[in-house]
Amino acid sequence: VQLQASGGGLVETGGSMRLSCEASGRTFSGYRMGWFRQAPGKEREFVATIGWNSGSTVYSDSVKGRFTISRDNAKNTMYLQMNSLQPEDTAVYYCTAKLGPVKMNWREYTYWGQGTQVTVSS
Repeated sequence: VQLQASGGGLVETGGSMRLSCEASGRTFSGYRMGWFRQAPGKEREFVATIGWNSGSTVYSDSVKGRFTISRDNAKNTMYLQMNSLQPEDTAVYYCTAKLGPVKMNWREYTYWGQGTQVTVSS
């Protein structure tokens, strides 16, 4: 599976942004997808994950209620709608995929996109 993330950029505090992640290379079927982020000098951090049938969505406490993960299997695309963005959300956002159950450790994920920069100005 090849993953291509897009949609990052610069936004003001309180603004919104939607990230996309398009999968290609082999069937999207059955894969759990997720988003992680990494700020400079920090470890890669779990953001959200979604199951194959859009069930079993899990969010980190830091984004719960502000971010929404979704997917469109017909388009082989996953999304992350980010609202009420804060400066601490500034990071490179990575999309990822794996088979199997929910995991929040980045080491458990198999496939990774190249990352897209999100910068929230204060």
